[in-house]
Amino acid sequence: MINGKTILITGGTGTFGQKFTEYIFANYKPKKVIIFSRDEFKHYKMSQTFPEGKYPIRYFIGDIRDKGRLLRAFEGVDLVVHAAAMKHVPACEYNPFEAVRTNIIGAQNIAEAALDKNVEKVVILSTDKAVSPVNLYGATKLSMEKIFIASESLVGNKNTIFSLVRYGNVVGSRGSVIPFFLELKKKGVKEYPITDDRMTRFWISIEEGVKLVIHALENGQGGEIFIPKIPSMKMTDLVKVIDPEAGIKHIGIRPGEKLHETLVSNEEARHTVDIGKYYVILPEFVFRKDQTAKYDKMNKLGYEFSYSSDNNDEWIDGEDLKKLITQKFGEF
Repeated sequence: MINGKTILITGGTGTFGQKFTEYIFANYKPKKVIIFSRDEFKHYKMSQTFPEGKYPIRYFIGDIRDKGRLLRAFEGVDLVVHAAAMKHVPACEYNPFEAVRTNIIGAQNIAEAALDKNVEKVVILSTDKAVSPVNLYGATKLSMEKIFIASESLVGNKNTIFSLVRYGNVVGSRGSVIPFFLELKKKGVKEYPITDDRMTRFWISIEEGVKLVIHALENGQGGEIFIPKIPSMKMTDLVKVIDPEAGIKHIGIRPGEKLHETLVSNEEARHTVDIGKYYVILPEFVFRKDQTAKYDKMNKLGYEFSYSSDNNDEWIDGEDLKKLITQKFGEF
């Protein structure tokens, strides 16, 4: 699926895009990797790690809001991984028009460009915040999911396949609470801000996120959402790992925050199957023959099931989290 293919990554200079590029070059032999993003400085920085003279890589400056630029970039592309988005919850709340233009209109542009240029497969990155959203970021991501799932109805006699992945907080990603807490420790802060003692979150490493996308590229049939089985952790436990001597300052739940996040809701569970390492949410509307045939004999989880960060069977302990943080940031 990947060897010999031309792959384009939107938001390719971000945390995910850089790790995905690294993984692809280490494990496959793509014909070409195209990095598509609007930040020329990040292009320059990434090109120091992956120079064009050494790797089959091209750097394409552009914005997913610009459909014309996408059409030019998608020329000859086989696979697209869509990671570009406005992700910062407060920024989306304060700049709603910009969030809509990027996360929703940008998604429409990608879907249309992929169909117009006969891209073989598109895999889209989503988030647990898209489930029963309480903030604009989550709402735009839910809209994005619906756009790509419904794009299956536009395929017609073409072969383009749209699949999605949905996961939780990435350990050490840009904007993650972990580097923020590590910086507080360097400053000698004795109290760490926690919204609520009960708060839990899903945690996934960037490597696991990359492997999930690879799985979707290799196995996606169209319209499904792949959900990883990942551990949860209490935010108070994170403080204990980073600074066992520190105290906690309660600041209250911020606008747009939840106590717990959900990856599969009760309503979605009735058309969700368990395939071992992942859950797969199947499309409610099937637009192509045999689109979900490989899942037809699998039992759906049913309304009584939900997968949220507080009812998870798997919890990450302090030692495992410390190893993850050390791998990403070094000793602390």
